[in-house]
Amino acid sequence: MSIQTDQIQSLVERRAKARLGGGEKRIEAQHAKGKKTARERLAMLLDPGSFEEYDMFVQHRCTNFGMEASHPDGDGVVTGCGTIDGRLVYVFAQDFTVSGGSLSKTVSEKICKVMDMALRNGAPCIGLNDSGGARIQEGIDALAGYGEIFERNILASGVVPQISAIMGPCAGGAVYSPALTDFTIMVKNTSYMFLTGPAVVKSVTGEVVDQEQLGGASVHASKSGVAHFAADNEEQAIDNIKRLISFLPQNNMEQAPFKETSDPVGRIDDALNSIVPDNPNKAYDMYKVIGSIVDDGDFFEVHKEFAKNIIVGFARMNGRSVGIVANQPAVLAGVLDINASRKAARFVRFCDAFNIPLVTLVDVPGFLPGTQQEYGAIITNGAKLLYAYGEATVPKVTVTLRKGYGGAHIVMSCKQLRGDINYAWPSAQIAVMGAEGAVNVLYAKEMKADPENASKIFEEKKKEYEELFSNPYQAAQKGYIDDVIEPRNTRFRVIRALEQLSLKRASVPAKKHDNLPL
Repeated sequence: MSIQTDQIQSLVERRAKARLGGGEKRIEAQHAKGKKTARERLAMLLDPGSFEEYDMFVQHRCTNFGMEASHPDGDGVVTGCGTIDGRLVYVFAQDFTVSGGSLSKTVSEKICKVMDMALRNGAPCIGLNDSGGARIQEGIDALAGYGEIFERNILASGVVPQISAIMGPCAGGAVYSPALTDFTIMVKNTSYMFLTGPAVVKSVTGEVVDQEQLGGASVHASKSGVAHFAADNEEQAIDNIKRLISFLPQNNMEQAPFKETSDPVGRIDDALNSIVPDNPNKAYDMYKVIGSIVDDGDFFEVHKEFAKNIIVGFARMNGRSVGIVANQPAVLAGVLDINASRKAARFVRFCDAFNIPLVTLVDVPGFLPGTQQEYGAIITNGAKLLYAYGEATVPKVTVTLRKGYGGAHIVMSCKQLRGDINYAWPSAQIAVMGAEGAVNVLYAKEMKADPENASKIFEEKKKEYEELFSNPYQAAQKGYIDDVIEPRNTRFRVIRALEQLSLKRASVPAKKHDNLPL
């Protein structure tokens, strides 16, 4: 018995209506705000023709406060799977044209279904957020829905990559799902994130602030660190997702995809031999070093506007993905502070979870001093980075370019934190502290007792200390540095080290889970 023509026509018409979400007028209102619809965003994100939609005909079940009057197919979210550059991903895009994209029980069920499928089938999960928050008419059901999503974020963490793009409002409990994912991308001027909005802030604290000042993309990308990327528009946000995905494996059991390169492994850069200034207190730009050693100078930075004294991001070396962590001498002399420690620790742990080798470029004079840092728990936050490196079992190659002082030297993937291959440039200074500080500590009494010759004593002892410690050779003599290398050969030496470590096997003691210093 054949399917009746009118039944097929009914299906086609119902699908067409479902694809309109809240209807033409609401789509026009979305466009008037400079925003794309959920389906338009998915079309930009996924390979053409690859989107397989699920639960198009799901409807909410609420009958309170007039909700029984309308039951649009699909409710407030579009879910399914597709491919990016031919690789499977699972996606959900909240539809602001349907009840403001608010989360109902059925919306949460749709999102949870694709999250379960992503975890079960070992593929990344990407969420495009644009929602007014919990659907008030559904009360506790909406809150339960958020809880179900959060639990899945937690279970998927470290198993499949999770990426959140904030394309509109994201407030209250809704912010916790993006916060639990690996990377968060926001769009300037059209997206915001906060737990309590401007009206509540004013009523409780008296502070007057608008949405952009409270939780806009620029704020979270530069001040709080909540956002890893702040895009100028939705197209750029989508491009960031695609580029990010290209560096990542499908799941924690796989390796990141290989990309052919014509950049020679043995390429040398003579400019690196002179990039470190003779004056140890003079800055240089670490981006130039990174650009010199990675394939084709292509570096995809993460958290670019946050804690600029440390640089983290993805690159490729001989076609393979690597995570780069580098102190930036051009900002705060490359010193480690609370934000830099948190930023780098999170990145190191992500790379370790997804089998991405770590290349660490060190030029760090120490931790930032002061009451603000101590009261803000620089001890605990610095320990996060220490813990992340010590815990990581992926290949770890470290190059000390100049300063590696005190506890900061230890924290930056030293040999004792199971660094696999540790190189140093001839300009490296690996010591407890710099020469001036050391002399002031070691010879304070002697200089105080002979004030007339204090300056002479200082200079003599400083020179003596520099000859002993302001070089990489004492560390190399003890095996803490595997080799002192010529700067221009850094690319070749790092790639050869990574190839040597490609079959590395390491583990940590069996445990239920760790207890890192949060």
